[in-house]
Amino acid sequence: MQLDQLHTVYFIGIGGIGMSALARYFNVRGCHVYGYDKTPTALTAKLQEEGINIHFNDDVNEVPEMTIEKALVVYTPAIPNDHAELNDLLERGFKVMKRSEVLGLISAQTDTVAVAGTHGKTTTSTMIAHILEHAAYKHNAFLGGIATNYETNVLLSENAQTTVVEADEYDRSFLTLYPKIAVVTSMDADHLDIYGNEGHLEESFRLFVSQIKPGGKLIHKKGLSLENGITYAIKEEADYYASSITIEGGTYMVDVVMPQGMIKNMALGLAGWHNVENAVAALAVARELGIGLDDIKSALGNFRGVKRRFEYHVKTEELIYIDDYAHHPEELRASIGSVRELYPGKKITGVFQPHLYSRTKDFASEFAASLEALDELILLEIYPAREEPIPGVSSSMLLHQVNLKNKWVFTKKELVEAMKDRELEVLLTLGAGDIDQLVEPIKEVLLNKLAAQP
Repeated sequence: MQLDQLHTVYFIGIGGIGMSALARYFNVRGCHVYGYDKTPTALTAKLQEEGINIHFNDDVNEVPEMTIEKALVVYTPAIPNDHAELNDLLERGFKVMKRSEVLGLISAQTDTVAVAGTHGKTTTSTMIAHILEHAAYKHNAFLGGIATNYETNVLLSENAQTTVVEADEYDRSFLTLYPKIAVVTSMDADHLDIYGNEGHLEESFRLFVSQIKPGGKLIHKKGLSLENGITYAIKEEADYYASSITIEGGTYMVDVVMPQGMIKNMALGLAGWHNVENAVAALAVARELGIGLDDIKSALGNFRGVKRRFEYHVKTEELIYIDDYAHHPEELRASIGSVRELYPGKKITGVFQPHLYSRTKDFASEFAASLEALDELILLEIYPAREEPIPGVSSSMLLHQVNLKNKWVFTKKELVEAMKDRELEVLLTLGAGDIDQLVEPIKEVLLNKLAAQP
């Protein structure tokens, strides 16, 4: 497939964060870009503003006219097998590729920095891209979230020498990549509906690492079952590690020991010790690419994060509201632990929307243990995504296992109403489903309450 010869690119599932980044890439390159998605969102509206034609019905009559030889159809694995448009295009002989395959083709044109891990990869890859952008290092970046500094999930440069990508382990997608630098942030059990067990997941990560190009480098969190890499850590010695972490006025100040010396008093624009770890990983990549310490330090200081990654929506003396994408027990533990560290002594109310029946079933006891670090818990019903219900698996089942006095299951409508009368100090909304659609309504309720106070 010669990408520079394409005339039209059609995306099935264009509203996904990874799909939309590719759509923007082809749109900027001058291709005619069209797409289907199941539901209109703020992101699809933004794509439409950028000139991309999108429809929301699975209807073969809505598919644009395309010349087979000069068209590419891109789809996401989240699309069901009985999707009418996808099957029609396959039957008509169009070139059809998964999102990950197209990302592999694009990234193969330059050296690739690929960031993998069951969590931490979106923030880490965005930090790396931000450092390179700040240092005027020519690169492209395809990100798994909307970078707050740029309000987009794709950064493009003329004559880019490096491409930064998020390497997704779901459906073994990252095996389409052959990186110059590979980063592995974590290998906790996840996606067991795909892998079956943790051993098969780890085997897939080792396959990914084996695809590093000759002369390339592996950078990984210390303690992972990977060999011959550059290690990073916080609070323990590694090739790159945070030797001191303090909080000054809500800002994390970090000293980092490196093979080439030390950075002292580096202020981070993001809160949370998990983000300190992500920053050390990004710093390691930047140093291995030859970026100067001053550029790294100033970039990490003005980094504003990724939408829905520990994102503040209300920050006053009376009330804190943070929204986070956390949807795995380890991510919940890190997010809640960071809030507890930042706001000791305050009551923390958490709202969690479990994502996938299979994940909830596989990790119910681990979810319960992580959620018990809250003072109050509200569960929404499970977001099914691509799955059918599993008998006996529900939010009520999970709630029963959480050892907390104050705990409830609400519908989404009940949740927004409940915010009007609830006494809150720190509110944390958590999950990877459609809980993000409640963020603005909740924020509006909270700001109205604050404005009404004498």
